[in-house]
Amino acid sequence: MTRFRTYHEVSHDTGSHLLEQVVEQGERLKARLDRIGTVVAVASGKGGVGKSAVTANLAALLAQGGLEVGVVDADLNGPSIGRMLGALGARLADEPDGIVPARGAAGVRVISMELLQDEEDAPLRWREPGGHTYLWQSSVEATALREFLGDVAWGDLDVLLVDVPPGTDKIRRLLELVPGLGGTLVVTTPSELSRSVVARSLRLIHEAEVPVVGLVSNMSGYLCPDCGGLHALFPGTAPEELAARFEVPIWGEIPFDPRLGASTDRGMPWVLEDPEGAVADAFRSVARRVREELLGGRRP
Repeated sequence: MTRFRTYHEVSHDTGSHLLEQVVEQGERLKARLDRIGTVVAVASGKGGVGKSAVTANLAALLAQGGLEVGVVDADLNGPSIGRMLGALGARLADEPDGIVPARGAAGVRVISMELLQDEEDAPLRWREPGGHTYLWQSSVEATALREFLGDVAWGDLDVLLVDVPPGTDKIRRLLELVPGLGGTLVVTTPSELSRSVVARSLRLIHEAEVPVVGLVSNMSGYLCPDCGGLHALFPGTAPEELAARFEVPIWGEIPFDPRLGASTDRGMPWVLEDPEGAVADAFRSVARRVREELLGGRRP
């Protein structure tokens, strides 16, 4: 049977200095996190629930309120946060302290794989010596996420939001990299299809003993742009059932406004374009809970 050794089992000089590099990167990661008030995962486990739009709008609202906010787009194969925050096309400076993140809407600091790719629509690939090309695998993705956290010069932040891609394995990976995760926002929709998938993520987060967990019910109703009326969008009561089953509070119910999607395409979060609207009101509820539950009521 083949057995693979871990880095901790390497007791002699292999000539590659790999162990030293791993240790140094771990130290850099810790040093970065020490300057960040709270790291918050925005996760779901399921795709198509609008998690990235929730992350972008929440980040912009917190930053507009005077907090120092950063966002890591952990979705390497389908990145979108850079575009949603208006940072697409920004040049990343390589300083002695590390890569300087781009600045997006409301001054949010952001790092995303889409800011590093030369071709906007090219799939993410890993090129090995000899010209062989392979799609990125899990271990390489984990390395990239570690570099986003540890090699980017985030500076002093009140909160760093990590937009976690679909899949419970992606949530587990972040928990391994950031054992001191301050909390998790779990995004779901009223759809019954969401309930079973999101339940797996909530169970994983519960077993990992993440200290603070809040549910965000996205697309909780259709907000008519013309009449202002709120109409049911999905049948079902998945958020309420998940909240009761896992004893997790619902921090906000975000209505679906088609203008929100259009605004993220333009790189301007809808909460900044329509600060007095129903969507912004719903996000303010989430932002208030983030400040109270995760930032100790911190305000600028």
